[in-house]
Amino acid sequence: MSFRLAAYAVCIEDGRVLLAHHVKPDGERVWTLPGGRVEHGEDPFDAVVREVAEETGCDAVVERLLGVDSRVIPATVARAGVEHQNVGVFYRVRLTGGRLRPEPGGDIAESVWTAFADVARLRRSSLVDVGLALARTLPASGHVGPVPVGGLIQH
Repeated sequence: MSFRLAAYAVCIEDGRVLLAHHVKPDGERVWTLPGGRVEHGEDPFDAVVREVAEETGCDAVVERLLGVDSRVIPATVARAGVEHQNVGVFYRVRLTGGRLRPEPGGDIAESVWTAFADVARLRRSSLVDVGLALARTLPASGHVGPVPVGGLIQH
């Protein structure tokens, strides 16, 4: 089984969430939250600020920890064809400067503010639903139940 520790930003402003349009190696596009891999020796708190800057071009500050999500992706749908565990640390983040732009040389084609009502119609990563559920409910345990995958929601 492969493993990845990642940090994700939930940026909410005026009834909108900031989403990043990720282009997979096969050309498939899916909306996700800004964020990504925590490097060896890096604190997830620092990783989420770095990832927001790299992917969106914006500076950010962490307002609070929302929670941690751990999910196992079956080999049949995992990118490398090997069962994969992703542990995501979700933070409420506020943008403080910069200007939205595509990720230079990266996988993010664009980042846009998206109305909550429009999210359900997007082909998106389950990370979006997890992050929004954590931001909405602020569970004391920092954990939300599994998000069903299928249709417009992808691993």
